[in-house]
Formats: sequence, C-alpha cells, structure tokens
Amino acid sequence: MFSEISPLQPAMKTKQWVALTAAVLAIGTLVPSRASAQSPTNPTIPVGTLSAFPTIVQTGTKPTLTWSINYPSIVQDYVTVTPPGTITPKENLICEIRVLGAGVTSQNQDGTITYYRTQGKIRFNGSSSWVTVFDGKQTDTIVQQQGIIRTYTVNANQPINFSGRYYNHNNSTWFTEFFSTSSNNIRALVSGQTCPNNIPDYNAPSLESFLRPYLDANKKVKIGPLDVIIIMELTHTDTSHVGYDIQDLVYLVTFRKP
Repeated sequence: MFSEISPLQPAMKTKQWVALTAAVLAIGTLVPSRASAQSPTNPTIPVGTLSAFPTIVQTGTKPTLTWSINYPSIVQDYVTVTPPGTITPKENLICEIRVLGAGVTSQNQDGTITYYRTQGKIRFNGSSSWVTVFDGKQTDTIVQQQGIIRTYTVNANQPINFSGRYYNHNNSTWFTEFFSTSSNNIRALVSGQTCPNNIPDYNAPSLESFLRPYLDANKKVKIGPLDVIIIMELTHTDTSHVGYDIQDLVYLVTFRKP
C-alpha cells in the first residue's frame, strides 16, 4: 500500500539657496495609479525614485518633484497558467526546474520505507517529443538539496506541459503515465493560490515534509513571485481515495529573462 509521508508628500523644508538632490527611495506606501512591472531579474520588493527640478531653489519657490515606483513582478506578468497544469510564456524566458520531492513510497513490514523510482518529463517550444526532467528517487542528493536539475530556454506562446509516472518494483513495470495536457493528476499553482482539497492540511502528518515549506497554515501556496509549483498524483486516479493527495512528484519552476 502506498503511503504519502508527511513542506509610502515627502516633507520638504525650504531655505535660501537650499540644494535638493534626487533621492532613491524604497517606497512602500506611495501608490501611483498604475504600477509598472519589473524585470524578473530585479528585486522582489517595491523600489522607486524621487527627483527634484531645479535642484537649487530660492526661498518662496517650489521645485517640481517627480517620483515613480516599480512594484515586484509576478509570474502572471510573464506566463499564462492554464489549469490544470499548462504554462505558456508570454515572451522568451529561462525556465529553471527543481525537484522538491518524489513521494511515491511504501512501508515495509519492519517499518522501513521503500522509495520508488519516479520519472518526470517536459514538452515545450512546440516540440512533439517529451524530454526527461527527472528519473530517480526522493533519496537522490539533487532532490534532497533541491538544486536546479534542468534549465531550458522557452519560447513565447509555446505551451509547456509536464508528465509523470513511477516504477513499480514489485512487478517491474511502469505505472500509468499522467500528462498535464489531459489529466487533473498534474496541476500548476502560483503564489497565493489555495491548494486542492486533496492535499493534506498544513498540520496533517500525511503532508509531505518537502511540500510543507511551500504552503502556509491556510493551505495557500507560498513560493516566489516568479515561481510556479507543479504537483502530481501518480499512484491513484480516484479523487475520493485517501491516497489521492497530489504530492507524488513536486517541481518548483522558476522563470527569469535571458
């Protein structure tokens, strides 16, 4: 039996021949009528500029102040996420993939855990072929370290899709391969979204430890503004089954500009 083991007008003083210089401010509460998106390579906090013209004024005159704020980007500025699990870039981007965890396991009679080989693939840039992203186990070093396992250049308006399956050692066969093009077993979520009900609550023992850091206590996704998390259910198809918890293979996909 498979078990899921349980991740803001500035004040201005004027004196005779006061010199005003342009200031670069980290502004958090000034809200202009239109926010401008940052490049994915810029900081993920609001940043802004404040300048004065002329920079030297006499008493009784006022300079013109010009300010602007750049707000952090969000991934939806750069990609479209189409349920259940398709991501389409709006421009050419770099896509980095980490495996947060591979959770297909079984418990042996002596209480030990067997980790099953899990395979994930990707299809992108209009290709008809699926490319292997990951083929291994939860115990692999790259998974434990959550390092980048693949980096791809993905093209604008070309969908990115994912697939996954596991290898059943008991009968030496691959279980059903699921595809984000046709199955709810593979889903894409962005920061702030609420997880599907099938994912265990934050404090539930059946929530995988590798997934817990990426959820908050309200079961909302807690990832970077330019990330997408991919969750997969690879052992069950019956959504009412206790084993259908959509955490058998989990990716963190990060986008940035070339």
